[in-house]
Amino acid sequence: MSVESILVFVLAAVAVVVVVRWVADRIGLPAAALLPIVGIAYALLPGPNVALDPDIILTFVLPPLLYSAALDSSLLAIRRHLRTVVSLSVVLVLLTALVIGFGFAWFVAGATLAAGIAVGAAAAPPDPVAALAVGRRVGLPPKLLTLIQGEGLLNDATALTILSVAVTAATGAGFSFPSALGLFLFAAAGGIAVGVLVAFAVRLLSRPLSGDPLMVNAVSLATPFAAFLIAERIHVSGVLAVVVAGLIVGHQRPRSTSGASRLQTSAVWRLVDFLLEGFVFLLIGQQLPAVVRGLAKYDTSTIVIAVAISVGVVLLLRPLWLILTQSLPRSLHTWLGNEGTDADDTDGDQTPPERPEEHRNQRLNGREVVAMTWSGTRGVISLAAIFTLPLTTDSGAPFPDRDLLLFCTFVVVLVTLVGQGLTFAPIVRGLGLRANETDQARQRNEARSASVEAALATLDELEAQQHDDIQADVIDTMRRQLRARLARYQGRLDQLREADSTELPVSPRYEAALHVRRVAIGAQREELLRWRDAGRLSDDGLRTLERELDHEERLLPDRPARR
Repeated sequence: MSVESILVFVLAAVAVVVVVRWVADRIGLPAAALLPIVGIAYALLPGPNVALDPDIILTFVLPPLLYSAALDSSLLAIRRHLRTVVSLSVVLVLLTALVIGFGFAWFVAGATLAAGIAVGAAAAPPDPVAALAVGRRVGLPPKLLTLIQGEGLLNDATALTILSVAVTAATGAGFSFPSALGLFLFAAAGGIAVGVLVAFAVRLLSRPLSGDPLMVNAVSLATPFAAFLIAERIHVSGVLAVVVAGLIVGHQRPRSTSGASRLQTSAVWRLVDFLLEGFVFLLIGQQLPAVVRGLAKYDTSTIVIAVAISVGVVLLLRPLWLILTQSLPRSLHTWLGNEGTDADDTDGDQTPPERPEEHRNQRLNGREVVAMTWSGTRGVISLAAIFTLPLTTDSGAPFPDRDLLLFCTFVVVLVTLVGQGLTFAPIVRGLGLRANETDQARQRNEARSASVEAALATLDELEAQQHDDIQADVIDTMRRQLRARLARYQGRLDQLREADSTELPVSPRYEAALHVRRVAIGAQREELLRWRDAGRLSDDGLRTLERELDHEERLLPDRPARR
């Protein structure tokens, strides 16, 4: 394929991703579920197709996607739910791989335990992209979003480690369960250590570079690849290293980088996510012809049994595990998967001590178990993992049932990503699971009020120091502005505290104020453009002033009722 053809293909893919995203936003369905359907439709048409290269996916696509997700995660929230996250991302992944492995060994003609565990390891880790997109859109409670996100961050390391052990057995190198456990623990501990070291190095670099957003962005884009390559070089979990580095860097970012750097870095990572996720989900659908071609040598009954085991275990074991961990006695329940108390439906990192009524048992109720069950969509990581299976064993013989394993994994991905992805939103709405928007808004306004009060206290300290009349006038002006802002926050708080519903109370005055501010900003932009067109303002000057208005507009909420 020529350079021009590659460019045309990439531009066409970008256009498809943009159009599908636009359609998905308007019909309320996740783009991650629609893109594979478009990819399948394209794959069935005559013309060039793109084969999934697992090395490219695992080296160039997976690290930035995981790192971006970790940056936007809450380290404290994941730590608070750590036992639950580990229960889903380690124990459940291991159980899924083993159950599918034994199912293949017992019921699929000619299949080995190692080959079955290999497909089980590939099919086990959920990809949370579609579930999170839907969950955020329909207002899923923060606790469930944290569990979905935390599980998705950590389960890939478990699955890839299990897969490597299974491949070692299938190719004839031999292994024992103690050595496999030792390999897993070494890979996990080493990945965590590398992630911590990389995060520490990024923190050291960020401080002297914090004044230059471009340099901070360059370091941010390089970080996931550095963490992944260092970990893989010493044969530990590169996936876990990327996740740990992202969680720590994201937690420290408010102190280690400037506001301008954070704004620019956030915008860059949103673009990276949009393009990479779009490409990989489009790529999933395009693998169908290659996967189907390899099934000619298998009996129909063998294919049906293998697919039934793979899909059945993936769909049934997850709810059974969730029900089990929520039904055990309190002591075992806590050990397996839940801390005793937490602020259930708040999106903050800590529960205020003055609100003890929010501390309650963290066992998932029936509706939450159903939502967590249906959030287990699989994605490109499963396909990338199964495509890494070698073509031959150490003896030179073909890898056992490789084509059948590829097809089973593809069906699991397609059934969960498209089937569950497209139906997740209606199920969540039907369950009536929604975040307590009033409580979240109350917490935000309490934090805003506290920050303004801290600023006023600092102004009092400045005023007590020696200063001239100019400084005194500036301090007085700033104090009046902060007090006006505090009065606005306190008024909103009073309204929120009086609200009985979990829905945000509507404030006509607030919405009117937002409308007036947007109209005023629009009028300012139009006047600046008239000045530029009349030659009274240079383009550089226009861009500077536009940037000021853009930042002011960015402070306004996208939806007035959400403030």
